[in-house]
Amino acid sequence: MIRLLNYELSGDCYKLRLFMHFLRVEYETVAVDFYPGREHESAQLPVLDDGGSRLRDSEAILVHLASRYDSKGMWFPIEPVARAQVARWFAIARDLTRTASAARLHDVFGYELDVRSARRAARTIFRLVDDHLAESEIEGRHWLVGETPTLADIACFPDIALSHEGGIAHDDFPAIRRWLDAMRYLDGFVAMPGILAPPR
Repeated sequence: MIRLLNYELSGDCYKLRLFMHFLRVEYETVAVDFYPGREHESAQLPVLDDGGSRLRDSEAILVHLASRYDSKGMWFPIEPVARAQVARWFAIARDLTRTASAARLHDVFGYELDVRSARRAARTIFRLVDDHLAESEIEGRHWLVGETPTLADIACFPDIALSHEGGIAHDDFPAIRRWLDAMRYLDGFVAMPGILAPPR
């Protein structure tokens, strides 16, 4: 059984739970008291134990899960150019954590940081993502890479979807709003606090 050290409100933990639901992989969670206990300071989040292998870093864990459990190779394409494009979005996902997620940490959990700078930088990234998605839509595609969702979408989704909790709205980013809705309607989607499941 896969075990995930988990905090229910963590975007990084959520992206792993979401992906395992998409893969229909069974797992169990071990709760970590991120807030107010700050237990994560001695137990980095997320941590995944799969058959005795303990893995850290959400994007690295996504790659592990896709490599081991995605028999169709849909989520982390084998084709070299597509795989490189997915990996490029991992860097953007880390930028989103540094900006949009940081603003959320400030507003929701009381972390002290320059929240105005974080919001400003996040909006710059959102503009890049929105422009990319809008261009893709012109070509008949609706995902960050290629014609189907990939790890790029999983990696970037939580911090963008939760950004309203850090004072960053989606009003100015119509392509992002459409992409968020498309993610929520994927088969196997699961919600978390702050990210609602679509009406059925």
